[in-house]
Amino acid sequence: MSVECFVTGGTGFIGQHLVAHLSAQGHKVRVLMRRPERLAELREQVARLGGNAAQVFAVAGDLERSELGLSVADRARLRQASIVFHLGAQFAWGLSLQQSRAVNVEGARQVALLAAEQKSRLVMIGGYMLKNHAHLRNIGIDPQRPQLTDWPAVYRQVGGYEASKLEAHFATLQVMSAQRGEMTVVHPATVCGHSRTGHILEGQPLAALIRNLVQGKLAAVPGSPEHWLPLVTVDYLVELLAACAFDDAMIGQELLALDERTPHLRELLAQVAHPLGVKPPKHHLSLRLMKILLSVPPIARLLNTSVEALDFIQTTRFDTAATGQFAGRHGIVKPDIREALQLTAMFVNAHCLGKGGSTRQQPPVLCKLSCRVRRQ
Repeated sequence: MSVECFVTGGTGFIGQHLVAHLSAQGHKVRVLMRRPERLAELREQVARLGGNAAQVFAVAGDLERSELGLSVADRARLRQASIVFHLGAQFAWGLSLQQSRAVNVEGARQVALLAAEQKSRLVMIGGYMLKNHAHLRNIGIDPQRPQLTDWPAVYRQVGGYEASKLEAHFATLQVMSAQRGEMTVVHPATVCGHSRTGHILEGQPLAALIRNLVQGKLAAVPGSPEHWLPLVTVDYLVELLAACAFDDAMIGQELLALDERTPHLRELLAQVAHPLGVKPPKHHLSLRLMKILLSVPPIARLLNTSVEALDFIQTTRFDTAATGQFAGRHGIVKPDIREALQLTAMFVNAHCLGKGGSTRQQPPVLCKLSCRVRRQ
């Protein structure tokens, strides 16, 4: 059955793949765009990713504006949307509390209010750190009583991007509960490229990691031999998102999109280094020491790494049994993460790096939609 969907963040990495997937299934997809005149470019990308470009439409608006900056006519059109997918966020390290809250928290509230008001099902992207309760408690968040959180203190600890994503999650839950709206949250790990093509966009954290490896900026493996960076391929994530949206049993539920077979960080770096013919680091450097080094701005710039990024490298393991059962029920097959890593590395090398890995090329449409500021 074909339905109408509204997607925020539809021009971003996950968003492009989700829009392609939904449109290929025959759904009409309206995408919130700050620059709706770029619809033709988005449609071209959707077609390249296997979607039906004719099913994709732009809605002029902005997560940072009151009521999303929607016109009266567009608000009327969006009432036809059965599903609202909220993927939009501003991603960058070093965001201030004010910057990150304006888009990531207040924008999420606005999307939730819209979905509740028009009685649309809300499917929202969270983050796998929300399933690490020990981490949440360490930074001052009680998942059972988030209203007691000293949010400015959390922002100081983990940085604007991650703190705003955490705050947005609890703020949206509160809005949907108060409005009696239907909501499902999917918590992805760090997103890997497509499992069959390696397609990834340049602004993604994994692409940046591969770039640093190629450019020789990873002289050591961050953390201990037990540390890892949990991953999920973009196609597996998108299939989970779409299946959640049409499964009534998922109303009021949360799903962890994370591949527990992700190798430890040293092996991960070896996997991406192999097809590129570069040597991966073999020795480890403690995260504590790395944070001290990266607190010095010139070193952070030289290594092209932020202290904020290190919090995602951890030793915590996650229970993905419920996700496996859900995927099995919907016939969703988990790809081989090691093969996906190698394909992603080759894609980054071909499309997002210049000769010698140091000069940025102007990539084709596959990459260029997100080579700007990552406001999705």
